[in-house]
This record gives sequence, structure tokens and C-alpha cells, in this order.
Amino acid sequence: QVQLVESGGGLVQPGGSLRLSCAASGVTFSSNHMSWYRQAPGKERELVATSTNSGGSTDYADSVKGRFTISRDNAKNTLYLQMNRLKPEDTAVYYCIRTSSSGKTRFGPWGQGTQVTVSS
Repeated sequence: QVQLVESGGGLVQPGGSLRLSCAASGVTFSSNHMSWYRQAPGKERELVATSTNSGGSTDYADSVKGRFTISRDNAKNTLYLQMNRLKPEDTAVYYCIRTSSSGKTRFGPWGQGTQVTVSS
């Protein structure tokens, strides 16, 4: 049974940084492309960043490009999202999930997510 557990969220001031983690189990992690999505209150869930299974190729939403970095440690079955220069509009619940290489096709299930709040 696939299980994804996100962690690392919290309250941070604008301009600050956070590092999210996603621990995967029940799946051959190194065979799976992975993505981070986020959902802000009252908005649809949106794709933030994608990593191919090897980590050799990554892609980002325009809104986070240059500020966020997706990475993975296949030996630890863990996906990361380093978030720098955070803005209030980055406030959302962040989720990791298995996806296609584009990030647009999702293969469930979702984890419980981790809340990121950017506020002064």
C-alpha cells in the first residue's frame, strides 16, 4: 500500500525559507516521477514542481521558478522541496504525489499534506 507522508511546514515570515519532506513507502520510489502540488483556501490544487524518477530533470510552475527547488534522495525514499524567498501567496497545504514526467497526470493516493503559512 502506497503511503506518502509530508512534513516540514509551518509559519514563516515573508522572505523566509522552509524545507518540506515527503517520505514514501509501499512503492519503488526510484521508479516513480514525483511532484509537489499545493492548495490554497478557496482555490484548486495546483502543480508546483516535478522531478523525474532519477532526479535528473525538474520543472517548476512559473510562480515559484527561481525560488523553489525540488530534489530527492532515492536511497531514503524521500522527496524534498526547498522553498526560499517565500511570499504570502505561497500560503497553502502542500502535497507530494506520484505523477507522470510532466506532473500533470497523478497516480494516487494523496498524503495528508503539510500546511505552509507565510505571514508577518
